[in-house]
Amino acid sequence: MVLAAPDRTDPTNNVGEMNADVLMRVTGLAVRIRVPGGALRAVDGVSFVLRRGETLGLVGESGSGKTITALAVMRLLETPPAEVAGGSVTFADRELLALPEHAMADVRGRSLSMIFQEPMTSLNPLMTIGRQIAEPLGRHLHISNADAARRARELLSSVGIPDAARVAAGYAHQLSGGMRQRVTIAIAIACRPAILIADEPTTALDVTIQAQILELLTALQSEMGMAMLLITHDLAVVAETAHRVAVMYAGRIVETAPVAQLFAEPRHPYTRGLLRSVPQIERVPPPTLPEIPGVVPSLDALPQGCAFAPRCPLSDATCRAKRPELAPVTPDHDAACWKALDG
Repeated sequence: MVLAAPDRTDPTNNVGEMNADVLMRVTGLAVRIRVPGGALRAVDGVSFVLRRGETLGLVGESGSGKTITALAVMRLLETPPAEVAGGSVTFADRELLALPEHAMADVRGRSLSMIFQEPMTSLNPLMTIGRQIAEPLGRHLHISNADAARRARELLSSVGIPDAARVAAGYAHQLSGGMRQRVTIAIAIACRPAILIADEPTTALDVTIQAQILELLTALQSEMGMAMLLITHDLAVVAETAHRVAVMYAGRIVETAPVAQLFAEPRHPYTRGLLRSVPQIERVPPPTLPEIPGVVPSLDALPQGCAFAPRCPLSDATCRAKRPELAPVTPDHDAACWKALDG
């Protein structure tokens, strides 16, 4: 697959409408994980916005902080050991981090919903599929049990599951991985949320099922007009699905841009390394696959300066001594790199 700059129209490219279309604004989000002797910076000053009808791809290697960011936004962190140490998450003019839990429970699942990474562990093995879908309908929409059961079957059909009545009466272990993932999508969209967070929704699925799930999410987004935060490490998924991209590394966003611009002109060396590491299978013979040397630094041993400096071929004394902040390099394209302005 060649990851060329995709032809994807951004529904939020009208500058005059940009602020009006913002559904969620995350500013300076910080998450710490308590460990014996101190705390680790799992998420460190993450900021982004989600606009109506757009998909923001959150990309990075495992351990970069993508899922913890999503769980912090949803107020689903296991506390302790994790805790939100700072920042702001505003949705519909409400500060989510300051809401009491009962008020956040009214938002979660109704206006803000999440597809979790592993459907087998996110589905309750002791409850029927239909009951799990009906539960948020009764909780948030206050409809009768009979109406919730009927709507659950309709949702199963809408996500491409045949014989919805039989599946609704069954359990998670009786379904394939792709079917379980469709069920989690049905639960997440049951109340027609304004924002959907999809955490690696195609992980552990074969390529054909991955394509079907992505097509389903795109179709549902178009039908319902919701915004989507798509968490993934797969750049091909981003190219096919996202309007904008935010690249995470070691708990921070290091580059963000419209998807076509980022693929055409990546400015951060980490982003360039990710793009070079994608196999070019159409070339015969296939070239040697480049790799980014080293590993993501441990949270208890982050470098003093740029976290990517030990792996970066362009790093110098400034990079190793002083951490760069996310700053504009061109309109609507930001990077946290001392070398970004060099192109």
